[in-house]
Amino acid sequence: MMYFVRKGSPNVSIHSMTGFARAQVRVNDRIAYLLSLKGVNHRFLDLSLRLPSGLDALEVELRRILKESLIRGHVDLTLQIDRSAQQGASYNREALAAYIHSFHAAQQEFSLSGSPDLNLLLRMPGVFDADSRSNADEDLAALDASVRQAILPLIAEFKQMRAREGGSLAEILNATLDRLAAAVAQVAEIRPEVEARYESRLAERLTAAVGSTFDRQRVLEEIAILVERSDVSEEMERLTTHIGHFREILSVGGEAGKKLDFLLQEMNREANTLLSKTGGAGGKGTRITELGLAMKSEIEKAREQVQNVE
Repeated sequence: MMYFVRKGSPNVSIHSMTGFARAQVRVNDRIAYLLSLKGVNHRFLDLSLRLPSGLDALEVELRRILKESLIRGHVDLTLQIDRSAQQGASYNREALAAYIHSFHAAQQEFSLSGSPDLNLLLRMPGVFDADSRSNADEDLAALDASVRQAILPLIAEFKQMRAREGGSLAEILNATLDRLAAAVAQVAEIRPEVEARYESRLAERLTAAVGSTFDRQRVLEEIAILVERSDVSEEMERLTTHIGHFREILSVGGEAGKKLDFLLQEMNREANTLLSKTGGAGGKGTRITELGLAMKSEIEKAREQVQNVE
């Protein structure tokens, strides 16, 4: 069985669930918008879209595109319209004045505080003339078409950032695997001496306990069984296999997060078994216990990082 530490950095293609991208677009001389995507870790794909009213069909389409493009993570999509870009829109001065007058009348009658909200007043019926309403409908249609065109490049930029973050995660995880593999190699190096010492101590204790009147062959057979039960070669072999599989998944990428988390659970199980088998070995067995605890620490560090892998 071979125990080794990685040399060099393999190509990686995992993606983090953390990412951000945004696009500022001017549709025409009256309207512009800011479209942004922000992602954090989540067990599944969880989409949250915030769009202005009147764009229900666009929201459905954006949800479809995001579901087809992303695998996991909580993703916020926000569309903010730049109201200051809406130049040239005419409004009905008399209608607006009437609303403001009514506001102040109600304010005085009921002793209320506050001031009129212009954004709300401009949305009141009759404030914009027919031409303005026509422009608003045209702008809404133009906005819809523009966002549909902008979303795919934005997702590509978003995924590029996730890939860069994934590369950083992979470097951290590979460094953790290096330390884990080194601990396994150290256990393999001292294991034969620990097992021999364990067998010798068992023989001495049994001899002292029963004196000279015992079946030596029978005792040696029982000792061999006890030593075999404390053998950790299988645990180390499985740990080495899991480490190799983990590195392979890192290089292949794709939907890797859940697979990596499962492998780490298996590694933790092997480390626990190793500790249970070597707890009373004494001598250099104490060093194996220290290495087993170090393995568990590295596995836990890796699990924290894997929570953000897509």
